[in-house]
Amino acid sequence: MQRTQRPLLVRLSRANPTSVFLATLVVVLVAFFAPGPVGGVLLLALAAGLTWLLATTWPVQAPQTRMIRLVMLTLLVTVALAKLL
Repeated sequence: MQRTQRPLLVRLSRANPTSVFLATLVVVLVAFFAPGPVGGVLLLALAAGLTWLLATTWPVQAPQTRMIRLVMLTLLVTVALAKLL
């Protein structure tokens, strides 16, 4: 491991993409079907994790990819806030 690498990022890079997708899908579905505030908090927690990942990978992403990720993150936060209210 290089000095500039973070241990969490190394673990994430070794994760099975299918497992990560399915785990995220389960969290999103639970959040959508959970009662108001519980679902909103779960979605905001997911948005916080995605924000961290977006900020970490920002320098190596193409501008088009950055824009798509920002739009998706905005939609997720909007749904989370709507669920909280």
